[in-house]
Amino acid sequence: MTRIAVIDLGTNTFHLLIADIGLDGIQIIHKEKQSVKIGERGISHGIIAPAAQERAIQTLKGFKQKINTMHANQVHATATSAFRNASNGQDLADKIYQLTGISINIIDGKREAQLIYQGVRHALKMDAGNALIMDIGGGSVEFIIAENGQAQWMQSFEIGAQRLMDKFHHHDPIITEEIEKLEAFLDQQLTGLITVLNHYQPNLLIGASGTFDTLSQIYCFSQGFQPREQPEQPLTIEGFHEIHRQIIEKDRHQRLTIPGMIEMRVDMIVVASSLIHYLLRKYPFDRVRVSTYALKEGLLFEVSKQLQSMDS
Repeated sequence: MTRIAVIDLGTNTFHLLIADIGLDGIQIIHKEKQSVKIGERGISHGIIAPAAQERAIQTLKGFKQKINTMHANQVHATATSAFRNASNGQDLADKIYQLTGISINIIDGKREAQLIYQGVRHALKMDAGNALIMDIGGGSVEFIIAENGQAQWMQSFEIGAQRLMDKFHHHDPIITEEIEKLEAFLDQQLTGLITVLNHYQPNLLIGASGTFDTLSQIYCFSQGFQPREQPEQPLTIEGFHEIHRQIIEKDRHQRLTIPGMIEMRVDMIVVASSLIHYLLRKYPFDRVRVSTYALKEGLLFEVSKQLQSMDS
């Protein structure tokens, strides 16, 4: 039995998973997330701002304490868009290593998409047919086309929610002109994706983690039941459209009163939901599914596979 820690340093949220891995599989024994917002006041300028660096360091110190307390003997940490695009991203990773002993692997967008795909595959039994997997991060958005469950195409776009918020969301509630500018920007950025969608013609949209988790929670409450902790969460396209209408009509305080909304998502969800709404207008998906597994679970399963092959 090997106890490992997996850390996902996202642009908005840092995640920690601690799991026991043996020949009989994986048991997750601890998980937590912290809203760190390392993209705040810096991502649009290609840096990680001083206050964001301090939040990152303090969060990793806390994670290290938990890892030590729980006696995990391996740590696998990845950092994504905010780190890879910041001129001081590697410097911060080096500083974190000096202060905590946690070595951070800054991964490119392709690797990020691969890990997300691995996570989603373990969460959902994918049907025959084609699906588009979508993961909206704070810094980047990953898209993967799966054909009968097998990845055929994947790409990362640096159009994450923190970037879109900095560029377009200046009034609260967001105004029509800002949404129009956002959609014109997406027209420019996502031409390649639309071409690929028209080629593969997926009928299913799979949303992974983050924004989709929150949308699903709101949907559950709107239908009168409590969300349960499981790899797949419910959401419908009709349900999404009703939630989106509320999100763009309300200001921050009002959005926080929506049952199922969490403060960690309340700011970025406006542009993230607008991105999903844009995609649903551009391409006719029949239905949507939500995977609570994404990058961190993909990395966990990958490490587990390596350890089990070494043990067998």
